[in-house]
Amino acid sequence: MKNHTTDKSNKMVKTMLATILLLGSSFYSKAQLNTFQNMYFQNKYIYNPAMAGLSKGLDFNVGYRQQWSSFEGTPKTALLTADIQATDKVGLGLNVVNEEAGLLKSTRVMATYAYHLKLEGDNQHLSFGLSLGVNGTRVDYSNINGDGSDPEIDQYNQLKPYLDSDFGAAYSSNNLYVGAALPNMKTTFFKSANDRFDADRLLFVGIASYKIPVGDDQAFKLEPLVGLRIVKGHSDIIDAGANFNMDKYGLFFQTIYHSSQSLGFGLGMNQQTFGFNISYNIETGALRTYTNGTFEVGVKLKVFNR
Repeated sequence: MKNHTTDKSNKMVKTMLATILLLGSSFYSKAQLNTFQNMYFQNKYIYNPAMAGLSKGLDFNVGYRQQWSSFEGTPKTALLTADIQATDKVGLGLNVVNEEAGLLKSTRVMATYAYHLKLEGDNQHLSFGLSLGVNGTRVDYSNINGDGSDPEIDQYNQLKPYLDSDFGAAYSSNNLYVGAALPNMKTTFFKSANDRFDADRLLFVGIASYKIPVGDDQAFKLEPLVGLRIVKGHSDIIDAGANFNMDKYGLFFQTIYHSSQSLGFGLGMNQQTFGFNISYNIETGALRTYTNGTFEVGVKLKVFNR
């Protein structure tokens, strides 16, 4: 009788753990679909390796994003990027992302090499970039309420971090930007990566934007943007928005709509040596029942700006 009760208890614990993992994965998947809003206008290096070290000096960017919800273990993402113009043609960068959702923790560390070919006039560049690094996801034992020795969890955590790479290309000038990237290339080209519990991996990002001067002194610029994201296991996502930049004051305001049924608003300051941004993303689809949206904040510091 005692063994029967113990077996029943263990079965219930396993069922609860499986349910928590599935819930965590669903929120984690949604977090993958809603990327950092700062990547669209202010820090394109977040998604495109080709943009590392395009401008002079050393840029540090720190970002944090959290979903506001009544659920425990909702997604949190921390970001650090650093990139420098090593020479007139070479840029180097470091891109670190740490994500938490439920019991899952994911860390990605990528080093970047970018080559910038300067074209004639209008600050035109044709850029290419390649990032190499490691990517790993684990179950956090400290957050488990139950039998942490479950063999299925232990088996998952035995998966080692794997090598990954990103490739990007871009054309940029004073007003026009057209860029595309192939992130998570191991997931794209190697079937063995599909065995991992990494849902909704981003496979392609393409973005185009154009700055339109407003006013006779061109102190203001309106920058419409359109983008396409291809996500494994999900419908393609179209992004459309605009950034209103007040160059004279170093301020900007922006809004972006995602066809994954969310709408983002943001504002911030972008000075010569520092900047910051805040944004809020509202879910317009079915998930709005479970979340109050996503809040994002970021800080930028530029040094050695010769």
